[in-house]
Amino acid sequence: MDNTIQTRPGPGFRVLAINRPDRMNALDRVTITRLILALDEADADPACRAVILTGVGRAFCAGADLAGVVLGEDLGALIEHGWNPLARRLQAMRMPTIAAVNGTAAGAGANVALGCDIVLAARSAKFIQAFSKIGLIPDCGGTFHLQHLVGAARARALAMLAEPVSASQAEQWGMIWRAVDDTALIEAAERLAATLATQPTQALVMTRHAIAAAAANSLDAQLDVERDVQRRAGQTPDFAEGVTAFLEKRPPVFTGRAAPAELA
Repeated sequence: MDNTIQTRPGPGFRVLAINRPDRMNALDRVTITRLILALDEADADPACRAVILTGVGRAFCAGADLAGVVLGEDLGALIEHGWNPLARRLQAMRMPTIAAVNGTAAGAGANVALGCDIVLAARSAKFIQAFSKIGLIPDCGGTFHLQHLVGAARARALAMLAEPVSASQAEQWGMIWRAVDDTALIEAAERLAATLATQPTQALVMTRHAIAAAAANSLDAQLDVERDVQRRAGQTPDFAEGVTAFLEKRPPVFTGRAAPAELA
């Protein structure tokens, strides 16, 4: 049985590990498809309320497996049928996603990590927008994520110079959430996932989409987004539970369930 994407359950979450260590976890067409399928399966599991994405070995993901690229082929088609669906799948997950970057995250691999909701990185990890080294531009959402995470000036320099960014520097720039000791990475990611799995899942995902919308909105437009999203959040069982628990002075017990269909 193919084992290029390892799946391991945790309490309320799943760990998905890219398992091509001999290729620094570079993704070919087949492995991209299998990763999307693993995300689909996690999304369909009602017991799963958070996902950790990581790599096996010394790399998180080295991006595209160039050994499988045919010179002269239409790279736009490759992106449209591979990397773009992966980037969109991450944004469409019905639960929070965590990247546990255990080593080098290069090219599209860096942008897969940056496409997750929360990024933890081992202190030895590096983020490299390696595209210019082979005459390409950042893909898998790279031009979007870099611009919004570190600003246009740094985004241009990172993309054009392809210089590695350490985990500590990425944390200082706001590119990632936190750098942690290498030996503590998976434990920290699982602790975070276990916490997220007890939170109001619907509200967390609504927060993701509202923050993403803000990038293109004026304040007035974003206030409308907040109004509309808050209306939906207020119809979820977790909102009722949160208010009730607050009034009863007890910890809330969130289920992550969506609002009834007639209210959504």
